[in-house]
Amino acid sequence: MGKAKKISVQGSEITIVKRDEEHFISLTNMVSGFEDGSALIEKWLRNKNTIEFIGIWEQINNPSFNSPEFEGIKNQAGLNRFTLSAKKWINATNAIGITAKTGRYGGTYAHSDIAFEFGSWLSPEFKLYLIKEFKRLIKDENKKLEWDFQRTLSKVNYKIHTDAIKENLIPNLLSGKQTSIIYANEADVLNISLFGKTAKQWREENPTEKGNIRDVASIQQLVVLSNLESINAMLIHQDSSQKDRLVQLNKMAITQMKSLVENSTIKKLEDE
Repeated sequence: MGKAKKISVQGSEITIVKRDEEHFISLTNMVSGFEDGSALIEKWLRNKNTIEFIGIWEQINNPSFNSPEFEGIKNQAGLNRFTLSAKKWINATNAIGITAKTGRYGGTYAHSDIAFEFGSWLSPEFKLYLIKEFKRLIKDENKKLEWDFQRTLSKVNYKIHTDAIKENLIPNLLSGKQTSIIYANEADVLNISLFGKTAKQWREENPTEKGNIRDVASIQQLVVLSNLESINAMLIHQDSSQKDRLVQLNKMAITQMKSLVENSTIKKLEDE
């Protein structure tokens, strides 16, 4: 499973992990604030309606589900002697919707579809708060994906940009130190065009900040920076002087930033 994340629901800290892009919620954490605790999970699993629900979920989502074993378990449900644990259910039916996890975030986990059903059984109020916090987590994840995409796009265009510098501005047989100076100089053409200052000036103004000027950029600035890198590479190939490029890039940065600041989609993304 992927990296664990946590949400807080009515005072209980609940762990959520991802497996194959699906979210699994800790049932063990969900019952931590209820009387009888973990015993509630097995009590819920013994319920015939529960077995029918998780069995149908597996038939829809799990091509390797052992349906004959499921039918046998369902037929026994309701008998006084009938018991069912998560481990027994998994081993008997090859289920994937419920899983047992060991280690730091150990316990019984269930796919979000199943966890919400369990939440209904525990408390309708608890379920509603669980869904609310889960949705907030998904929204935050999507926002981070959008941010990561823009950072990746910026890095790709930076490679195009530096290749153009290597081909057109760096003479043969330069030392590594000379090369780095030219790269830094060209990077600051973009920094000045967009941010109005060089990377060094930003560091001097922000001595306690970690990272660099681009790490604190807004989503709009990252979009424009990505565009400027491509445009600068094209201008370099056209033998445009650095001074002329700086003027053109600055005008483009102003125009594009004005447009993006008023972009309703990006505004909504930043407000979430």
